[in-house]
Amino acid sequence: MASANSGLLGSPPAGTESAEKLLRVRDLSVQFRADRRGWVTVVDGVSFAVGAGESVALVGESGSGKTVSSLAVMGLTGNTGGRISGGSVEFEGRDLVSLPPREWRALRGSGMGMIFQQPIRSLNPAYTVGDQIAESVRRHLGLDRRAAMARAVEMLELVQVPRAAERVNEYPHAFSGGMCQRVMIAMVMACNPRLLIADEPTTALDVTVQETILALLRDLQEQTGIGLLFISHDLAVVAELCQHVVVMYAGEVIEEGPADDLFYTPRHPYTAGLLASIPQPGIGKNRRLAAIEGRIPVAGSWPAGCRFQERCPHARSGLCEATHPVMVATGDRDGARCLRTADLELQGVHQR
Repeated sequence: MASANSGLLGSPPAGTESAEKLLRVRDLSVQFRADRRGWVTVVDGVSFAVGAGESVALVGESGSGKTVSSLAVMGLTGNTGGRISGGSVEFEGRDLVSLPPREWRALRGSGMGMIFQQPIRSLNPAYTVGDQIAESVRRHLGLDRRAAMARAVEMLELVQVPRAAERVNEYPHAFSGGMCQRVMIAMVMACNPRLLIADEPTTALDVTVQETILALLRDLQEQTGIGLLFISHDLAVVAELCQHVVVMYAGEVIEEGPADDLFYTPRHPYTAGLLASIPQPGIGKNRRLAAIEGRIPVAGSWPAGCRFQERCPHARSGLCEATHPVMVATGDRDGARCLRTADLELQGVHQR
């Protein structure tokens, strides 16, 4: 949790708020087939948007639906046995849900790209990193082999890989975890995409390398104006990088708003619980780290009322069990999915 702990909210890039969003997801639902139960919904009516030059975070615990939502945006749910069962995914004003596979393949790389956690698993050990970057460039930009390899060197230099002209001929095993992540970023950026999806890109890295990768993403965004959808469970990292936050729980969005507002004045008990679990230096040195008791409910076994009710310290018997809340806008905030939003005063990271 890098420098975010020393004050938590720093100065994320200003970005450019676009009236015409680069990516707009509306009421997205995704299902997977489960034994004997048929199709089970794992993402339920999710909506969010990303503008050019804007950094938007999808946050929540494992099992909240963050990664599945991003795979749906990339048209990859079918590769993992899922399907988009409702809603729309619009990229540059074009609905992608019904695109044929050939058009999806053309869009991935040239229009939008995705970097994954544990990048070593995404790189082919049998090919040099240069060959792997060049393959994408040749497919999407139509360059010949020599020009594609020159582009590979250029991209490795862009992501600050030392001795790029030499290392372009090395295999993934010769790179550290942080350098492999740089290679993955270079591969994604090589075809000039307008949207970058980063799925937990710093999870397996130590704090120093993590900070370097975050700085690299900020620099690339400032240089290219690319839109960034950043997926993480680490709110300290999100505070460093993103301007807008979408909090997910049990397959749905439960709070959304500008990062500053959401971190200082959360409107949903789940968001407040996530914020309370962030270690902050100088506050309660001997105090036990806060945690949200219990586990996120399994898809297909969500409660009928509020999905957070069993873990919520503010749940009201008879109300939260019976009624499934909708997103309610609060002031200039996008909203929170809580029946008690109006009468709760929740603690943020530190008060102004």
